[in-house]
Parts: sequence; structure tokens; C-alpha cells
Amino acid sequence: MSNRFSNLLIPAIAVLLGLLVGAIIMLISGYNPIAGYGALWRGAFGESYYIGETLRQMTPYIFAGLAVAFAFRTGLFNIGVEGQLLVGWIASVWVGLAFELPKIIHLPLALIVAAAAGAIWGFVPGFLKARLRVHEVIVTIMMNYIALHMTNYFIRYVLSDRKDSTPAIHESASLWSPFFEEITDYSTLHYGIFLALIGAIIMWFILEKTKTGFELRSVGFNQHASEYAGMSVNRNIILSMVISGAFAGLAGAMEGLGTFGNAFIHSGFSGVGFDGIAVALLGGNTAIGVVLAAFLFGGLKVGALMMPEANVPKELVEIVIALIIFFVASSYMIKWLVARFNRGVK
Repeated sequence: MSNRFSNLLIPAIAVLLGLLVGAIIMLISGYNPIAGYGALWRGAFGESYYIGETLRQMTPYIFAGLAVAFAFRTGLFNIGVEGQLLVGWIASVWVGLAFELPKIIHLPLALIVAAAAGAIWGFVPGFLKARLRVHEVIVTIMMNYIALHMTNYFIRYVLSDRKDSTPAIHESASLWSPFFEEITDYSTLHYGIFLALIGAIIMWFILEKTKTGFELRSVGFNQHASEYAGMSVNRNIILSMVISGAFAGLAGAMEGLGTFGNAFIHSGFSGVGFDGIAVALLGGNTAIGVVLAAFLFGGLKVGALMMPEANVPKELVEIVIALIIFFVASSYMIKWLVARFNRGVK
């Protein structure tokens, strides 16, 4: 079996096993899995409104998954996507509130500032990793909490008058789409879905078609050999975290400029950044894989809201997601089973 086919087959098997074990758990718990999954499907794809909501939920997941996947492909583990997302969110909203410009200038400016904010937040752990060899996992985890409380402070004391949310951004900085609103029965789908797909193409192009991408992947694979070949290991570590942070910052912009159109106090993390880890893992850390995994996660998250109508707790979807991640992480076991099956067939 080719590696490419194996990389496609294992996530598909993991999803099927996750759904199967989830159905067994529903049966043991006294719920009807057919009714539960039927409600899940209707809640994700049953009407144009739900399709729009699924695609809208998919949008920040793509950027968050790209952020995690990009770092991982270059030998780094960015656990700080959540924090980078939050600073990108608040930065985009600040630009959306602070200026009144033509849309052709205002919207790109807000997106660029969001990406820059996420990049700066990613630069810190990248710099510490490159210069002082401080492990990026520890730094990025801690910086998530700094970002959470810092953005809450900005919302309450800088961007609003001691309120829990900011005013709505100017329309000129909004990703809102009247076209999508019309065809999806007033869902919150916005133009960010196109930006997310472009982001996936950009990640693929950087890593697979450029000299910089080759160096980034080489440093991630073997730092000593890369340094011997004349590559700057420190520069590439920092660059990787900066690009990863920029993707995460854009994930925040999708929420600030698109889904919500403002920023609000978070009592806890949004969860999108952490879900991005699962999206990247299921997507095999490839651009197309991240897009497909984000679509699946978006459908599960949105469809879960319909499950209580079938008397099935929506929390069971979280169990299914956890099971899918477990089976992806257990890919060695799946490869062994597939190999045994192939030998049996022959």
C-alpha cells in the first residue's frame, strides 16, 4: 500500500471507528444512535441555513488547523494557537472600530493587523526556542493565559466603557456577506470561507513549492544536518512560529470581523485554537487534510445542537470527536490491521 493512500485511509477509518464506538456508547447509555446521528446530520446539512452554519464554523477551524499543521511540519508544536487567535481577534476588532475607511482598504488592513498580532504572539516562543532553547510547548501554553486576560482587559477598559463587549465594527471592515445570507436563509456564513481556502493554498505553496518551505521542513526534520548544509536553524524556527501565529491571528479575525462582528469578554478560552490541534492531527498536517477535517468538525459541532431533539445529549458529539482523535493517534494499530487484512486477501 502506498504512503499517500495510507495517509488518506487511516483518517477515514478513524472517523468510522469513532462513529461506530460512539453509537455503541449511545446504545449502552439508553439512547437511539440512529435517531441521534440522524439529528446530527439534519443539524449539519438538513437545510441551507445549517449548511451555512457548518461552513461558517469550518472557517476558523481551517485557519487554526493550518497554524498547528504548519508548525508541526517544521518540527514545532504550537499549543498557543488559542492565544494567538484571541490577540488576532482583538486586533482586528480594534482596527474595525478605530478607523472609517473605504472597504477596499479597511477590511484588508484589519486582516493584516490580525495576522501581524498573531505573528508577534508567535514570535515570542519562536525567539525563546531559537535563542535560549526554551521548549515552545511550555511558553505557548503560558502565553494562552496572558492573551486571555490581556484581551479581556482591552475589551473592558480600552475598546468599551467598562462593558463586557465592544460596539459592532464598522461595516467597511466586516466580512458579512448579503449574498451568503440570502442563499443560506440568514445564516452567519461570511466571505471568510474563501480566505480560509486561500490560506490552505498558501500553506501548501510555501511548504511544497518554495526554497523557504524546503528549509523549514529540513530544519524540522533534522536541525544538525540542516545547519551543516548552511541553513539558519534559529531563523527558520522563528519564521515557522511567526507564520503559524499569523494563521492563528487570521482565525481570530474570522470571528471578530465575520461571525460576531465585535469582541466580548471570555470567561474561558474559545476552544477553536485547541480544536485546531485535533483538526491538524486528523488532517495529517496537510493543507487539503486540514480543510476536510475542518469540514467534519464544523459539521459535528453545528449538528450536535440538533441532537437534543432526538433526546440525545449533544455532549456525546464531544465523545465521538475524542474517539476519532484517539483512533488517529492509534494509527499504528490501524496500519497493522490493514496490513493483516491485505495479507489475508492475497
